[in-house]
Amino acid sequence: MQSIEGMVAIVQEGRFQLLDDDGVGHFFVLGYHAAMEPEQLPSLLRRRVRVRFSDPPDVIGHCAHRLLLLDAS
Repeated sequence: MQSIEGMVAIVQEGRFQLLDDDGVGHFFVLGYHAAMEPEQLPSLLRRRVRVRFSDPPDVIGHCAHRLLLLDAS
C-alpha cells in the first residue's frame, strides 16, 4: 500500500484533495473500510496528514484507507 503526506485542501462528502510538499494536488475517495467517516473529513481541512491508499482500477483518483493526523494544532 502506498502513502503520501500533505495538507488537506478541499473536502466534499467522502472526497478530499491533498496538496503534497511540491504543491501537487491528489484526489482521494474515502474507502469503505477506512476507520473514518465522511462526516469527520472537514475537521482535517488545512491540516497535515499522512494517507495510506491504493489505486483501484474503477475509481478516478486514489482510495484512502487510513489517515493519520501529523500536526498537533
